[in-house]
Amino acid sequence: QVQLQESGPGLVKPSQTLSLTCTVSGGSITRNYYYWNWIRQPPGKGLEWMGAIAYSGSTYYSPSLQSRTSISRDTPKNQFTLQLSSVTPEDTAVYYCARAVGATYYIAMTYGMDYWGKGTLVTVSS
Repeated sequence: QVQLQESGPGLVKPSQTLSLTCTVSGGSITRNYYYWNWIRQPPGKGLEWMGAIAYSGSTYYSPSLQSRTSISRDTPKNQFTLQLSSVTPEDTAVYYCARAVGATYYIAMTYGMDYWGKGTLVTVSS
């Protein structure tokens, strides 16, 4: 069974870069047609999709966050990483990593996520 686990600092100062890692077990992140996503939920608000990295290494970003977001992967460690730069208190949220599957990126996003991590709270504060 696939398991995803987020890790990283729980507190980041304003203007710094938030960095989180998702470790995947039970399946390779390079296996065909899997898309590995970062999603966040600010307190009292809905889920916000941030971006994804495909099995091929291609990346996809939310237009609203694209200028500050970078997603990469470490295939030997079976991990993928989120970096969000120039954070403000508005970036305080529970951050989730999740998997989607589909023959194309658009199909995968249509079907949605099938496995999620438990989420990790990141607070942006001085």
